[in-house]
Amino acid sequence: MNLPNKLTLSRVIMVPFFVVFMLLVPKYTYFKWIAFGIFVVASLTDLLDGKLARKYNLVTNFGKFMDPLADKLLVCSALIGMTSLSVIPAWITIVIIAREFIISGFRLIAAEQGVVIAAGIWGKLKTTFQMVMLCVQMMVMDYYIFPMEMQTAPAFYRVLMVIGIVTMYLALLLTIVSLVDYLLRNKGILKDVT
Repeated sequence: MNLPNKLTLSRVIMVPFFVVFMLLVPKYTYFKWIAFGIFVVASLTDLLDGKLARKYNLVTNFGKFMDPLADKLLVCSALIGMTSLSVIPAWITIVIIAREFIISGFRLIAAEQGVVIAAGIWGKLKTTFQMVMLCVQMMVMDYYIFPMEMQTAPAFYRVLMVIGIVTMYLALLLTIVSLVDYLLRNKGILKDVT
Protein backbone atom coordinates (compact mmCIF):
# COMPACT_ATOMS: atom_id res chain seq x y z
CA MET A 1 0.00 0.00 0.00
CA ASN A 2 1.46 3.35 -1.05
CA LEU A 3 1.58 6.58 1.00
CA PRO A 4 -1.44 8.29 -0.60
CA ASN A 5 -3.59 5.24 0.14
CA LYS A 6 -2.31 5.17 3.74
CA LEU A 7 -3.29 8.83 4.11
CA THR A 8 -6.75 8.02 2.76
CA LEU A 9 -7.16 5.16 5.25
CA SER A 10 -5.93 7.38 8.09
CA ARG A 11 -8.77 9.79 7.23
CA VAL A 12 -11.28 6.95 7.61
CA ILE A 13 -9.74 5.98 10.97
CA MET A 14 -9.98 9.58 12.25
CA VAL A 15 -13.74 9.79 11.61
CA PRO A 16 -14.95 7.93 14.76
CA PHE A 17 -12.62 9.97 17.00
CA PHE A 18 -13.85 13.18 15.40
CA VAL A 19 -17.50 12.17 15.88
CA VAL A 20 -17.02 11.29 19.56
CA PHE A 21 -15.39 14.62 20.41
CA MET A 22 -17.91 16.59 18.35
CA LEU A 23 -20.91 14.94 20.01
CA LEU A 24 -19.46 15.60 23.48
CA VAL A 25 -19.35 19.38 22.86
CA PRO A 26 -22.68 20.06 24.67
CA LYS A 27 -21.16 18.52 27.81
CA TYR A 28 -17.57 19.72 27.38
CA THR A 29 -17.53 22.79 25.10
CA TYR A 30 -13.73 22.81 24.81
CA PHE A 31 -13.96 19.45 22.97
CA LYS A 32 -14.97 21.46 19.90
CA TRP A 33 -11.28 22.35 19.50
CA ILE A 34 -10.22 18.69 19.62
CA ALA A 35 -12.93 17.82 17.07
CA PHE A 36 -11.85 20.82 14.99
CA GLY A 37 -8.18 19.71 15.10
CA ILE A 38 -9.03 16.16 14.04
CA PHE A 39 -11.25 17.46 11.24
CA VAL A 40 -8.55 19.82 9.95
CA VAL A 41 -5.90 17.07 9.96
CA ALA A 42 -8.31 14.68 8.21
CA SER A 43 -9.14 17.37 5.64
CA LEU A 44 -5.44 17.99 5.01
CA THR A 45 -4.91 14.28 4.31
CA ASP A 46 -7.50 14.71 1.55
CA LEU A 47 -5.40 17.47 0.04
CA LEU A 48 -2.15 15.55 0.40
CA ASP A 49 -3.15 12.09 -0.80
CA GLY A 50 -4.32 13.31 -4.20
CA LYS A 51 -1.31 15.61 -4.74
CA LEU A 52 1.17 12.89 -3.79
CA ALA A 53 -0.59 10.28 -5.93
CA ARG A 54 -0.47 12.52 -9.01
CA LYS A 55 3.03 13.90 -8.41
CA TYR A 56 4.68 10.51 -7.92
CA ASN A 57 2.42 8.58 -10.30
CA LEU A 58 0.90 6.55 -7.46
CA VAL A 59 -2.71 6.77 -8.68
CA THR A 60 -4.50 3.46 -8.10
CA ASN A 61 -8.04 2.23 -8.59
CA PHE A 62 -8.16 1.69 -4.81
CA GLY A 63 -7.32 5.38 -4.31
CA LYS A 64 -9.86 6.53 -6.91
CA PHE A 65 -12.53 4.53 -5.11
CA MET A 66 -11.47 5.02 -1.47
CA ASP A 67 -10.57 8.73 -1.56
CA PRO A 68 -14.11 9.95 -2.37
CA LEU A 69 -15.54 7.40 0.08
CA ALA A 70 -13.28 8.70 2.87
CA ASP A 71 -14.39 12.25 2.03
CA LYS A 72 -18.03 11.21 2.20
CA LEU A 73 -17.54 9.50 5.58
CA LEU A 74 -15.83 12.56 7.04
CA VAL A 75 -18.22 15.17 5.63
CA CYS A 76 -21.43 13.18 6.19
CA SER A 77 -20.42 12.34 9.78
CA ALA A 78 -19.80 16.03 10.46
CA LEU A 79 -23.08 17.06 8.82
CA ILE A 80 -25.15 14.50 10.70
CA GLY A 81 -23.45 15.33 14.01
CA MET A 82 -23.90 19.06 13.54
CA THR A 83 -27.52 18.59 12.50
CA SER A 84 -28.15 16.61 15.69
CA LEU A 85 -26.60 19.53 17.63
CA SER A 86 -28.81 22.08 15.74
CA VAL A 87 -25.81 23.75 14.09
CA ILE A 88 -26.76 22.92 10.47
CA PRO A 89 -30.38 22.72 9.23
CA ALA A 90 -31.56 19.17 8.53
CA TRP A 91 -32.74 19.98 4.98
CA ILE A 92 -29.24 21.07 3.96
CA THR A 93 -27.76 17.87 5.36
CA ILE A 94 -30.41 15.83 3.50
CA VAL A 95 -29.65 17.53 0.15
CA ILE A 96 -25.88 17.06 0.55
CA ILE A 97 -26.16 13.42 1.64
CA ALA A 98 -28.74 12.66 -1.09
CA ARG A 99 -26.23 13.91 -3.66
CA GLU A 100 -23.61 11.55 -2.23
CA PHE A 101 -26.00 8.58 -2.48
CA ILE A 102 -26.87 9.45 -6.08
CA ILE A 103 -23.20 9.72 -7.09
CA SER A 104 -22.29 6.54 -5.20
CA GLY A 105 -25.03 4.64 -7.02
CA PHE A 106 -23.86 6.10 -10.30
CA ARG A 107 -20.29 5.00 -9.55
CA LEU A 108 -21.50 1.46 -8.85
CA ILE A 109 -23.21 1.34 -12.24
CA ALA A 110 -20.00 2.59 -13.86
CA ALA A 111 -17.92 0.03 -11.94
CA GLU A 112 -20.13 -2.79 -13.23
CA GLN A 113 -19.18 -1.64 -16.72
CA GLY A 114 -15.49 -1.61 -15.76
CA VAL A 115 -15.31 2.19 -15.59
CA VAL A 116 -13.76 3.99 -12.61
CA ILE A 117 -14.87 7.60 -12.51
CA ALA A 118 -12.59 10.06 -10.76
CA ALA A 119 -13.92 13.25 -9.16
CA GLY A 120 -14.23 16.29 -11.42
CA ILE A 121 -13.34 19.91 -10.67
CA TRP A 122 -16.87 20.74 -9.43
CA GLY A 123 -16.79 17.77 -7.07
CA LYS A 124 -13.43 18.87 -5.70
CA LEU A 125 -14.68 22.43 -5.23
CA LYS A 126 -17.79 21.10 -3.51
CA THR A 127 -15.71 19.02 -1.10
CA THR A 128 -13.39 21.96 -0.37
CA PHE A 129 -16.28 24.31 0.40
CA GLN A 130 -18.01 21.69 2.52
CA MET A 131 -14.86 21.19 4.57
CA VAL A 132 -14.27 24.94 4.97
CA MET A 133 -17.91 25.44 5.98
CA LEU A 134 -17.70 22.61 8.51
CA CYS A 135 -14.47 24.02 9.98
CA VAL A 136 -16.05 27.44 10.44
CA GLN A 137 -19.24 25.94 11.91
CA MET A 138 -17.15 23.91 14.36
CA MET A 139 -15.47 27.06 15.65
CA VAL A 140 -18.85 28.57 16.57
CA MET A 141 -20.91 25.45 17.25
CA ASP A 142 -21.17 26.05 20.99
CA TYR A 143 -22.99 29.34 20.28
CA TYR A 144 -25.63 27.41 18.33
CA ILE A 145 -25.91 24.88 21.16
CA PHE A 146 -26.00 27.60 23.86
CA PRO A 147 -27.44 30.66 22.03
CA MET A 148 -27.58 32.82 25.19
CA GLU A 149 -23.77 32.85 25.23
CA MET A 150 -23.75 34.61 21.84
CA GLN A 151 -24.71 37.87 23.55
CA THR A 152 -21.35 37.92 25.32
CA ALA A 153 -19.34 36.48 22.42
CA PRO A 154 -16.55 38.60 20.92
CA ALA A 155 -17.37 40.25 17.56
CA PHE A 156 -14.96 37.82 15.89
CA TYR A 157 -17.35 34.93 16.58
CA ARG A 158 -20.29 36.85 15.13
CA VAL A 159 -18.28 37.40 11.94
CA LEU A 160 -17.43 33.68 11.90
CA MET A 161 -21.12 32.83 12.17
CA VAL A 162 -21.87 34.97 9.10
CA ILE A 163 -18.96 33.34 7.23
CA GLY A 164 -20.32 29.94 8.29
CA ILE A 165 -23.77 30.74 6.88
CA VAL A 166 -22.35 32.08 3.59
CA THR A 167 -20.05 29.08 3.10
CA MET A 168 -22.91 26.72 4.02
CA TYR A 169 -25.06 28.04 1.16
CA LEU A 170 -22.09 28.11 -1.23
CA ALA A 171 -21.36 24.48 -0.33
CA LEU A 172 -25.03 23.65 -0.95
CA LEU A 173 -24.97 25.39 -4.34
CA LEU A 174 -21.74 23.61 -5.34
CA THR A 175 -23.26 20.30 -4.21
CA ILE A 176 -26.12 20.76 -6.69
CA VAL A 177 -23.88 22.07 -9.49
CA SER A 178 -21.43 19.18 -9.06
CA LEU A 179 -24.29 16.65 -9.19
CA VAL A 180 -25.64 18.08 -12.44
CA ASP A 181 -22.12 18.29 -13.93
CA TYR A 182 -21.32 14.72 -12.89
CA LEU A 183 -24.50 13.33 -14.44
CA LEU A 184 -24.10 15.32 -17.67
CA ARG A 185 -20.44 14.33 -18.12
CA ASN A 186 -21.25 10.65 -17.64
CA LYS A 187 -24.73 10.35 -19.15
CA GLY A 188 -23.43 7.70 -21.58
CA ILE A 189 -23.13 5.25 -18.70
CA LEU A 190 -26.81 5.64 -17.86
CA LYS A 191 -27.80 5.21 -21.51
CA ASP A 192 -25.99 1.87 -21.60
CA VAL A 193 -27.97 0.66 -18.58
CA THR A 194 -31.39 1.87 -19.76
